[in-house]
Amino acid sequence: MIILGLGGNLTCETFGSPRTTCGVALQMLEARGITVNGRSKWYESAPVPMSDQPWYVNGVVSVETHLSPESLVKEVLDVETELGRRRTVANEARTIDIDVIAYNDVIIVGTTPDEVAIPHPRMHTRAFVLLPLAEIAPNWQHPNRIESLSELVVALPENQIFRPLKDADGLFGTEWNG
Repeated sequence: MIILGLGGNLTCETFGSPRTTCGVALQMLEARGITVNGRSKWYESAPVPMSDQPWYVNGVVSVETHLSPESLVKEVLDVETELGRRRTVANEARTIDIDVIAYNDVIIVGTTPDEVAIPHPRMHTRAFVLLPLAEIAPNWQHPNRIESLSELVVALPENQIFRPLKDADGLFGTEWNG
């Protein structure tokens, strides 16, 4: 299974809210031949690490593509750039962030921050990745960890705040506060 994580916490000049920008990103990926075949709900999450940044909108999708892992990373980086992402400081606020969370059972060890690393090296510590992932692939297995997805969820750090976005009735679902 190929898994992408999407998120953003800044308004995009062209498309507006982070939720709208995430939806546009999915359309842009589809236009590049990256087929979305599963999508979690959209969630709000506090910044990790905690800061005074605006909260993020996050979701996870499963996709199909004939691209190699490296080519897929290039495509998602191109989409980020088209949607106004500028990389200057680590963990800064952004219009969009698209991460290749996993690419089937492929393991690529990046030795520097600029090199591709798959699976995403911090995904197993992020509620905004694991909880939406459990929605679309509850039996998914991390390619180089022995814990099940449910065990990874239980082991999440306690300082992450994560909740579903408002539904059509304007109500919040259950808040997860590790």
